[in-house]
Amino acid sequence: MCGISGFVDKELGNKEDVLKLMMDKIIHRGPDSSGQFIDEYAGLGFRRLSIIDLEEGSQPLYNESKRYTLTFNGEIYNYQVIRQKLIDKGYVFKTHTDSEVLIHGYEEYAFHVHPGNCKSGLHTKVLVSLFGTIVSGHPPG
Repeated sequence: MCGISGFVDKELGNKEDVLKLMMDKIIHRGPDSSGQFIDEYAGLGFRRLSIIDLEEGSQPLYNESKRYTLTFNGEIYNYQVIRQKLIDKGYVFKTHTDSEVLIHGYEEYAFHVHPGNCKSGLHTKVLVSLFGTIVSGHPPG
């Protein structure tokens, strides 16, 4: 099972060092690769245990504009169906992971469909860290 670490703290001065320490504490959760995202508001760290898309599944993942950053740990059981629906709507996928379905699904459905009514039928066990401009008070759209 992969590991996610992170924080939101605009005042923290040594974000890189703090995130590295956090990620080092969970290296046993994801020995295959690691990735991180740091900006003025937050830091997200990821340790990967490769299961799906062994070559291209590193995280964090970004949408095309890099407005949204995603770290994800879990499994989306029907991601191929949702992925195809998003491709049909024009979304471009860089990987074959189930994780990337979340970032494009967020762009397509997040503020328009209540999760209980979501027609995509997302079936998952999930822990997600999705960071975008919403954190700084500007919702997408």
